[in-house]
Amino acid sequence: MAAPCPLPPPDPQFVLRGTQSPVHALHFCEGGQAQGHPLLFSGSQSGLVHIWSLRMRRALTTLAGHGGQCVTWLQTLPQGHQLLSQGRDLKLCLWDLAEGRNAVVDSVRLESVGFCRSSILVRGQPRWMLAVPGKGSDEVQILEMPSKTSVCTLKPEADAKLGMPMCLRLWQADCSPRPLLLAGYEDGSVALWDVSEQKVCSRIACHEEPVMDLDFDSQKAKGISGSAGKALAVWSLDGQQALQVCGTHQLTNPGIAEVTIRPDRKILATAGWDHRIRVFHWRKMQPLAVLAFHSAAVQCVAFAADGLLAAGSKDQRISLWSLYPRA
Repeated sequence: MAAPCPLPPPDPQFVLRGTQSPVHALHFCEGGQAQGHPLLFSGSQSGLVHIWSLRMRRALTTLAGHGGQCVTWLQTLPQGHQLLSQGRDLKLCLWDLAEGRNAVVDSVRLESVGFCRSSILVRGQPRWMLAVPGKGSDEVQILEMPSKTSVCTLKPEADAKLGMPMCLRLWQADCSPRPLLLAGYEDGSVALWDVSEQKVCSRIACHEEPVMDLDFDSQKAKGISGSAGKALAVWSLDGQQALQVCGTHQLTNPGIAEVTIRPDRKILATAGWDHRIRVFHWRKMQPLAVLAFHSAAVQCVAFAADGLLAAGSKDQRISLWSLYPRA
C-alpha cells in the first residue's frame, strides 16, 4: 500500500497590502486588542510604522518618526500603549499611543548604523532595561529606562575578534534577579553576558557566517540561531551558565533573517532570504511546513499569543497564517 501523500502547505489566512515598501519588522500587541484581535505593527524600509487591525484587515494608523530611514525593530511595553521603534536614522523612538495619540515622547540616539536590533527587559513598572548596539563596533550598551541612564558597556576582550553584535536578547532567569544578555556576533558565535558583572559567562561557535537572529526558550534553557549561511543551530544553557551546541539543521538555501519561537514553545518559524517561511517542531526540530507564498526575501516573522503567524517580505506584503492551532 502506497504511503499517503503529504498535505500541500496551506495558503495564507489573509494578506495585508499597503506598506508600499519592503517590510523589515513585525510585532503583535496583545494589550492593544480590538474586539479580541491583537494589533499588528509593521516597520518598513521607507521609515513608516503601520498599525494594522486584523479584524478589519487594514491599516488604522501610520507613524512617521524615522526621516524616511528603514525601521528595523518594533516592541511595545507591557501596558500596551507605548511603542518602541528603531530606525537606520540612528534613532530609537518611544511613542505614546494611548487614547488615539501617536506622538514621539522620547528618543535614544544610537551610535551604530548596523542592522543589530535592540532588546528590552521589563523590570517592574515603570523601569525597564534596554540593550542597544554600542559606539565601538563590537560593543553593546545597556541603558536603564526611561531615565536613559547608562548601566554599562559590554565589550569583548581585545583578542576575541567577535566582530559586530548582530542580534541581542535580554532575559532574566526565574531564580535570579541578575539580567543576562544573549548576543549573536559577526564571527558566527553566540555569547552569554552577565550584565551586572560585565563579563562573558560562556561563548560558543555556532555558525560559519554572521548570526542574523536568535531566540531563547528560558523554560527549556534552550535557544536557536540562524545565520547568513545554510544552517540553524540549536544550543542549550546549563546550570553553570555554560552554552553548548545541541545540533544543527541544514537548510536548502542560505540566509535566515529572523527566527522566532511561538509563545507556547511548541513550534518555531524562520524568515528566509529564499522567499520562504519554514516552520519546525521546537522540541524535535522536525520540519513541519515550507510556506512559499512570497516573491522576494522574507525579512521578519512574528507570532501572536493565539498562535497566528505573520511574515513580512521585501515584496511589500505581510502574510498571516493559522498553523498547528494551540492546544
